[in-house]
Amino acid sequence: MGYILTEEGFQAALKELRKEYRLFAPVRKRGAGRFLDIDAVIYDEVGEGTEIELEAKSDYSAKEALTPLSETLFFFTEAQCKEADVDLRPALVFLRSCDLQAMKRLDQMYLGNGRENDWFYQRRREKIQYVLIGCSHSFDNCFCVDMKSNITKDGYVFSIDKADGQYRVNVLETAVDPVFAAAALSEEAVEPCHVTENEVRVRVPENIPLEIVNHPLWDEYNTRCIGCGRCNYACPTCSCYTMQDVFYTDNGKVGERRRVGSSCMVDGYSNVAGGGQYRKKQGERMRFKVLHKIRDYRKRFGYDMCVGCGRCDDICGEYISFSNIINKVAAAVEEMEKEDSKNA
Repeated sequence: MGYILTEEGFQAALKELRKEYRLFAPVRKRGAGRFLDIDAVIYDEVGEGTEIELEAKSDYSAKEALTPLSETLFFFTEAQCKEADVDLRPALVFLRSCDLQAMKRLDQMYLGNGRENDWFYQRRREKIQYVLIGCSHSFDNCFCVDMKSNITKDGYVFSIDKADGQYRVNVLETAVDPVFAAAALSEEAVEPCHVTENEVRVRVPENIPLEIVNHPLWDEYNTRCIGCGRCNYACPTCSCYTMQDVFYTDNGKVGERRRVGSSCMVDGYSNVAGGGQYRKKQGERMRFKVLHKIRDYRKRFGYDMCVGCGRCDDICGEYISFSNIINKVAAAVEEMEKEDSKNA
């Protein structure tokens, strides 16, 4: 069912929804960017609809609603363990199509990976539903069209598009239909806006041979990449983490276990017992990350891990472009295929 709402009607609808749901949405934080005169758009719980940033792309994804950067899993003493309390009230998370597709990839990794479900993830996921923010235009560095994440037709409670001072809402879940019916200016068919063309284009090879790991294209990142991991933390599908046991100073046998976000691009992540370290060079780490996004994940699940949101390109302090790397891989694969056919 589709509805047209005024500003007042939209705020009234969200106020009504807040009686049952917590609302997480992109919020503009003044002066919270890389410099004091630069804003940052990050996810936070909102109390008013006016706080929600619907126009700009968020600098970070919505994944922290499901996988906080630092999360206490349980507390322990010498004889007991207690699970950490979590706010499990139902929540609505506002996100764009690429991010909603990314959340489906997180579900795949945590809940559909051929092993037991991650219980700590699952208990949050069962309480979260999504609100689709329509995209009327492509943002800088986005390549969602080529990654097939620009359109989402299901998996959300309602969609929201703002244009000409009005809000266009498409409701898929009948449970919230009365809320918008009561606040609507009119009722009509609404189709969520979606991007049909990006300025940035990528070519993802259908088959990437394993021999690509030895290609010299990775060598340039030994010096260009500084291993800060910002690309991983901004990426909506990166899910690497480490476990940390924190012991309290008053009693060294009492403490808590935390799951803390980590990164395949930073020093120490691939260290193993005995002092071994895999992927010492930044080029090796870049190779691992890229091939995981466009080769390994697809071989396991049938679709790419990367959703083309472009945040890795946006946030990289060394101006390394992930979309450019994908195209370099495509060119290298073509080169290898030509060489193979010539030698056949």
